[in-house]
Amino acid sequence: MSKRLQVLIVGGGPVGMGLAIELGLRGISSAIVERRTEPHRIPKGQNLMQRTLDHFDSWGIIKEIRGARVMPPESPIGGIITYGDLMSEYWYSPPQREVVKDFFFQANERIPQYCLEEVLQNKLNDLPNVETYFGWQAETLAQDDTSVTLNLTEVDGPGQQTLEADYLVGCDGAHSMVRDTIGIERKGSDFDQKMVLAVFRSKELHKGLKRFPERSTYRAMDPELNGYWQFFGRIDVGEGWFFHAPVPMDTTTGNYDFKALIQKAAGFEFACEFDHVGFWDLRVAAAETYQVNRVFIAGDAAHSHPPYGGFGVNNGLEDARNLGWKLAARVQGWSGEALLNSYSQERHPIFKETGEDFIAARIKREGKFFQTYSPKKDLDTFLEAWEKKQAGAAGDVLSYEPNYEGSAVIEGPTGGVCSAHGKHTFMAQAGHHLAPLELSSGKNIYEEISNDFTLLTLDGEDAVTSTFEDAAKTQNIPFNIIRDSYADGRTAYEARYILIRPDHYIVWCGEEPPTDTAAIIAKAVGR
Repeated sequence: MSKRLQVLIVGGGPVGMGLAIELGLRGISSAIVERRTEPHRIPKGQNLMQRTLDHFDSWGIIKEIRGARVMPPESPIGGIITYGDLMSEYWYSPPQREVVKDFFFQANERIPQYCLEEVLQNKLNDLPNVETYFGWQAETLAQDDTSVTLNLTEVDGPGQQTLEADYLVGCDGAHSMVRDTIGIERKGSDFDQKMVLAVFRSKELHKGLKRFPERSTYRAMDPELNGYWQFFGRIDVGEGWFFHAPVPMDTTTGNYDFKALIQKAAGFEFACEFDHVGFWDLRVAAAETYQVNRVFIAGDAAHSHPPYGGFGVNNGLEDARNLGWKLAARVQGWSGEALLNSYSQERHPIFKETGEDFIAARIKREGKFFQTYSPKKDLDTFLEAWEKKQAGAAGDVLSYEPNYEGSAVIEGPTGGVCSAHGKHTFMAQAGHHLAPLELSSGKNIYEEISNDFTLLTLDGEDAVTSTFEDAAKTQNIPFNIIRDSYADGRTAYEARYILIRPDHYIVWCGEEPPTDTAAIIAKAVGR
């Protein structure tokens, strides 16, 4: 006999667990199926953006996330970029996520993925409506007009189980069984480049890098590598490191001198002991769609790319936040089918542009730079170009502002499109996330905003506020109101009325009330 739930999740990494938390907090029953019983002790997915930390705050785990930090609290998160090896005289420390910190409530963080997974797992244990099948393998799935059926087997035992649900989400990685089963193809850029991930310990490397201001990452840009990084990352402040670098396609753990590779990238010899050596292919790929009927994909199952810029786990958790409240709304009966359809519509172009414009384009741009400029060929020209490169280092961070202006469930601008490109601003804009501002109470708006639909009204008329409240009540939509004054800095929003959806993106905003409030509310939930 099969067990019936509301949502099934295949894959118990950060994305799958994040989705289960989002659903569980909304009262939705779900089950996670994951073949692993313990997190991979590989330091990956460490760069957590501010928006991701805002999710953790909404889920009530921000203190636990901060407490899981391996690096000391005072250790900076930024990086160093060098020309050649790490002993080069040409280097700079580019501004990173701090340049957009004012536009998010929470500061960014850096913790290994296995530490993040432990926090998420503990949160799941507190949610009685989430079942976990760790140590189980999803074998087959089928769907019809009313449900999805998943068959699973115990990895190290004889157990078999059949689960049914209204919906299923594949968060099962780049080689997703779910994606393959429902017939979704992936397209992207294959760089035909093999990369090594080496995890090692070395106190001498820590000592050797005291020439720099203390940072968490060090990127050696060898001009012979056509824009590919040789990337050192701290696991702790003492001796733990991980290292990414391109290697020949025929490289194996037995035919290559990885110690020599690391020492060449560092620019000096030092003692080290390896804990792990593995490989990955440099590829940027995105699924053509993120949904087929009742089955969805998220995270690496939907989009995969190299660990450049920390886009992987952050985009995956944004998938989870975007899809979670929409699934809950549909299961609870207060949305239309168009709301679920908006998940793929909103999220697909975000990663497509992220992969093409912020990852692949960057690799090509770096390669062109090092092909063009060299201190050996023309020092003055190189130094001028190097200074320009340093001055423009914050450009990608400043221009990366995913938004849903073209979404079918957003009352956005005419001709708007869902895009990874945007401009960070406090001004309220339909399709963009709400920037944090202080309320007259002294609290930040993010301390007061709910995880349901919220109307922020700033010296707004009671009659207008009532039209929103009545429309939401008529359509049975969870709804809250925050009333405050327009003065004291809140004029930065440039709108007296701001309708915010559960993932804190703005549905509609304006100085004047809308002509048809009920229509905007209905559109926001896909009716």
